[in-house]
Amino acid sequence: MPNSSIKDEGQYRALRRQGASKEKAARIANASAGSSRSRTGRRGGSAGSYEDRSRKDLYEKAKQVGIDGRSSMSKQELIKALRNH
Repeated sequence: MPNSSIKDEGQYRALRRQGASKEKAARIANASAGSSRSRTGRRGGSAGSYEDRSRKDLYEKAKQVGIDGRSSMSKQELIKALRNH
């Protein structure tokens, strides 16, 4: 069933098949709907790798984005949760 808030259903479905969360797939599909897809995702700066951050930094980022269960997660679990959020 099509979601009226998704501007590019085809891209949304492709991103979901690739494992993106619903929120992330919707964000990308809606961002690319009004522009050239080759430009989507190139606007941001360069962030460092999650592996280069400390567990404390990852915990704070998880807290900021609202990931549940973060206090009992290891560094690798925090990285996975942040990437899939």
